[in-house]
Amino acid sequence: MALVVFFIMGIALWHFTVFVPDKFWGGIVGAFVAAVIGAVICGFCVAGFQIVGRHDLEITAAFEAIPGAIIALVASWYYGRHLDQHPRRKRGARRPARA
Repeated sequence: MALVVFFIMGIALWHFTVFVPDKFWGGIVGAFVAAVIGAVICGFCVAGFQIVGRHDLEITAAFEAIPGAIIALVASWYYGRHLDQHPRRKRGARRPARA
């Protein structure tokens, strides 16, 4: 049950990405995936690598996922911004030889 809470907290924090420029790696869908994966991984680590059952769940489980989602969103944004500023060269395009 805690996994569902971590997942939902990642989605809740993803909604705040509308307030920043869309430079996320993979766009808004990439931000969604990053927030959810970051929240689940961090929440699972903070919970002590245990899956908390329905009857043992407390409100603090929701707060355990917040740092992971934020860190993942920030990393996705900076990586997307880096790719936007430094595009790759195309492999087929070559400069003409100098004479």
